[in-house]
Amino acid sequence: MKEERFKKNLYALVLSFFSFFLCSTSDLLLPRSPLAILAGGRWDLLQPSVGISAMHMQLLHNNKVVIFDRTDYGPSNLPLPPQMCRNATVFDCSAHSLLYDVASNTFRALTLRYDTWCSSGSLNASGSLIQTGGYGVGERAVRVFTPCDGVGGSVSCDWVENRAYLSSRRWYSTNQILPDGRIIIVGGRRAFSYEFYPKNPGKSVFYLRFLAETRDPKEENNLYPFLHLLPDGNLFIFANRRSILFDFVNHRIVKEFPVIPGGDKRNYPSTGSSVLLPLFLTGENNRSKIAAEVMVCGGAPPGAFLKAARTIPKIFVGSSRTCGRLKVTDRNPQWVMEQMPSPRVMPDMLLLPNGNVLIINGAANGTAGWEDATNAVLNPILYLPDEPDPTRRFEILAPTRIPRMYHSASLLLPDGRVLVGGSNPHRNYNFTARPYPTELSLEAYLPRYLDPQNAGVRPTILTVELAGNMLYGKAFSVTFVIPAFGMFNGEVSVRLVAPSFSTHSTAMNQRLLVLRVRRVAQLSVFAYKADVDGPTNSYVAPPGYYMMFVVHRGIPSVGIWVRL
Repeated sequence: MKEERFKKNLYALVLSFFSFFLCSTSDLLLPRSPLAILAGGRWDLLQPSVGISAMHMQLLHNNKVVIFDRTDYGPSNLPLPPQMCRNATVFDCSAHSLLYDVASNTFRALTLRYDTWCSSGSLNASGSLIQTGGYGVGERAVRVFTPCDGVGGSVSCDWVENRAYLSSRRWYSTNQILPDGRIIIVGGRRAFSYEFYPKNPGKSVFYLRFLAETRDPKEENNLYPFLHLLPDGNLFIFANRRSILFDFVNHRIVKEFPVIPGGDKRNYPSTGSSVLLPLFLTGENNRSKIAAEVMVCGGAPPGAFLKAARTIPKIFVGSSRTCGRLKVTDRNPQWVMEQMPSPRVMPDMLLLPNGNVLIINGAANGTAGWEDATNAVLNPILYLPDEPDPTRRFEILAPTRIPRMYHSASLLLPDGRVLVGGSNPHRNYNFTARPYPTELSLEAYLPRYLDPQNAGVRPTILTVELAGNMLYGKAFSVTFVIPAFGMFNGEVSVRLVAPSFSTHSTAMNQRLLVLRVRRVAQLSVFAYKADVDGPTNSYVAPPGYYMMFVVHRGIPSVGIWVRL
């Protein structure tokens, strides 16, 4: 009885504390049950200001991050050096792009000429960022950023831009690297088509009726479509509420999947997010036997955008709280629906190295757009896709103090942290707007696996055989150490994670592969060697750079870059 009374008193004390805290803010901490708020992870403010708002982000294989917003915001808070001004935008001599060094937590300005507002991107097989489209003079542009070495990156390392490369305007489009190393660019505002980089010989633009059919009058709700390359070599395309299996080689729809239930819209401006859940590779040559499952979360009801953007005063409709999972490789796939702890629009969904899904950023009411959302959701959510009990799959994580609304972004870093930045729901930079001013800071979210108490079981990779030239279908070895004596339980997994291009709740090219570990041998008291089968082919793992993690007891090592 005493123990039960103590628990009740403790619960009441915590409840009163959090009730006071919740009443003092207009933003949403989740859930209203206070004990769940105490779940794991922590936040670290990396930079109070980098001078621009992180609308787009891409991690490179030299552990630098390219960050940029748009060139027509007006002058940023990051001036360009005088010698760089002649290469700057036509609007001003301030930077709208930068290169962030993860290791040193420093950054330097980059130059952009053609507007990158709401554009898309992908790394190519050699690790260069191929960045496409944008607004106005940038809508047909292709920009290339090639990583370079040196402290903070050599000053000669900067954007190379081609203003008129694309055959169609690409504003709010999505990119995906393909098995042959090409990049497909799909959709965009009033662009019901797709094209390739490098350009397809002969015909360069291909009409896709599905994009026109999924456009809602006045609201659209099909921009930034979700793309996932499947193990059979076809492309999964999701827009609005519908999805297809698309053969981009023969330019045909292979099949259409069932409509996601519930009525909520899932793409911009009723922005949700999507991931291809981890692919488990068995080592078999038949790629069709690899199961693939897509997950879509968040969004907004029909009409939500018009109510937020076109009515006076604005009406902020509650966003979607549902997620759907679809096993796209099943013979008769059907959506399985689940409920998040709270509604969320404009979420980012990121695959963590241990296979869990982080849902971060966004709002509980409204849609994407200028000042079209309110009630920022400050708590990330952890989703456990392999948890057999559906009621235990969502966990509430520690909240940030900084709302991340429209035009925010996040991505996974090799050390397991999550880089978070941006948020500018205004037409221009606005640092006095309340409650959501333009945000120039960078934060890192540290998942629970980085807690100090996990250090003893955290692997450290020593060597990776063939790391610089890993071949499809070839075995290789990984040596690693487990620091604490006697803590190794004999089971590890080796995983590859593709670095994603992040913008508008879309992590383009995101991918996690769980490789086949044939055996693990002990080399010394703390050292071990794992013999691993590499990815079978470029359908399951398109060519390029990946972060390799060794995961032990759910705790990942620091990632090592490998190239396929």
